[in-house]
Amino acid sequence: MQKIVIILGGARSGKSYYALSEASLTKGKKAFIATAEALDDEMHVRIENHKKERGSDWDTYEEPLHISPLIDSIKGKYDVILIDCLTLWVSNIMHAGFDIAEETIKLVSAISTCSPAPLYIISNEVGLGIVPESPLSRAYRDNLGHVNRQVAQASSDVVFMVAGIPLKVKGG
Repeated sequence: MQKIVIILGGARSGKSYYALSEASLTKGKKAFIATAEALDDEMHVRIENHKKERGSDWDTYEEPLHISPLIDSIKGKYDVILIDCLTLWVSNIMHAGFDIAEETIKLVSAISTCSPAPLYIISNEVGLGIVPESPLSRAYRDNLGHVNRQVAQASSDVVFMVAGIPLKVKGG
């Protein structure tokens, strides 16, 4: 069975650090799919810091929207793939006006056929707090929850990060 690991948690819970640490244990070629866009100075600094953290061992693909065809195009070329993160991807998809259900089906298909490379996927869990006030915020929370649930079902492992501690929810 292909190793597909989704790492969930709140902001600054250690998701990226954990995923990068685990994925870096795989020898060979490494691909990093980044969904963030440097739309302001603060995000530019964050992105540059993330690049420094992973070093030169990783080939980076910056793709805010079309991660499914990207996964399809690089599968078989890498020994491990890391996607950081679905949280921003869902926001990007919604902002672009794409059909989130259709894009989620494409994503689940792409990750399910990415074998043999292990795949690590990062996403925030945003459904643990209060109900958001605005309709857009509620739609975002709901959409991300649906995406996380479908990706978790397709994954061999689910890890929930709490204060830097990985809690295994599914898998070994």
